[in-house]
Amino acid sequence: MDLGLKHKRALVTGSTAGIGFAIAKQLAREGAFVYVNGRTEERVNRAVSEIEGKVDGIAADLTTKEGSERLFARVKDLDIVVNNLGIFEAKPFLDIEDAEWTRFFEANVLSGVRITRHYLPGMLQKKWGRIIFISSESALQIPAEMVHYGMTKTAQLAVARGIAESFPASGVTVNSVLAGPTESEGVSTFVEGLASQQGKTKEDVARDFFEHVRPTSLLKRFETIDEIAAMVVFLCSEAASGTTGSAIRVDGGVVKSIV
Repeated sequence: MDLGLKHKRALVTGSTAGIGFAIAKQLAREGAFVYVNGRTEERVNRAVSEIEGKVDGIAADLTTKEGSERLFARVKDLDIVVNNLGIFEAKPFLDIEDAEWTRFFEANVLSGVRITRHYLPGMLQKKWGRIIFISSESALQIPAEMVHYGMTKTAQLAVARGIAESFPASGVTVNSVLAGPTESEGVSTFVEGLASQQGKTKEDVARDFFEHVRPTSLLKRFETIDEIAAMVVFLCSEAASGTTGSAIRVDGGVVKSIV
C-alpha cells in the first residue's frame, strides 16, 4: 500500500532511540523527509546515520522554550508532527515533590503543545497535516507506581482531542496513540536494573511484570517498538484521513474497556 508520505516533511521528537526512532525509520522508509530529534549531537548523529532515506537531525532539548525556539529557527515548515518525547519514572505518590510534577508536565505535555502550536498554522494553510501524540495505556489505567506519569498521559488525550475539536474539516488530523508496555531503551534499562537488584533474569522480571503489574495484558509480553511505530505511520498517512480526534490503542490488550 502506498501511504502517500513521499515528500512529506515530518518531525519525530525524542527519536534517537526507542519508539521514536522506530517511527522515524518507518516514515523515512515510506519516502518522508524526517527530522530526528534528541538532546545531544552525539545521539542525534548516530540515529541519523542508522536511518535510510531522507533524514536530518536536530539536537535540542524540547522540554524547554529555548530548545523549541532552536528547532523553530531551523525547521520552518512541517506536514507531520509526532510528539513522542516523554519521560517516566517509578516513584511512590507521597515521594513526588512539586518540582517533579512540573518536570513531567513540561516534558510530556507542554513540549507537544508548544511544537503543535507553532506548526499547526502552516498545516491549516495547506489544508493537510498530521499531528500525533504518543500517549500510553497509563492514560486510562493510572499506574499507582507512577501517578505523575499517568497524569501527563491522560492530559495528552485531552490536548489532542481539544485541538481536533478546534479545527474541524481542516484537512489536519490530530490523534493520540496509546502504547502498551513496550521494550524500548528506557524500559529495557529499567528491567535490567530490577533483574540485577532482585537476582533474577530479565525473562523472570518480565514474566512477573505481566503476572502482577499488568495482568490484563493479552499479549503477555512487551510489545516491540516497531509494532507501535506501524500504527503511528499509518495514522500519518493519506489512508488514515478519516481518523481524527481519536485515541488509538496499541496496548496489547492491557486496557479491558471496549470503548
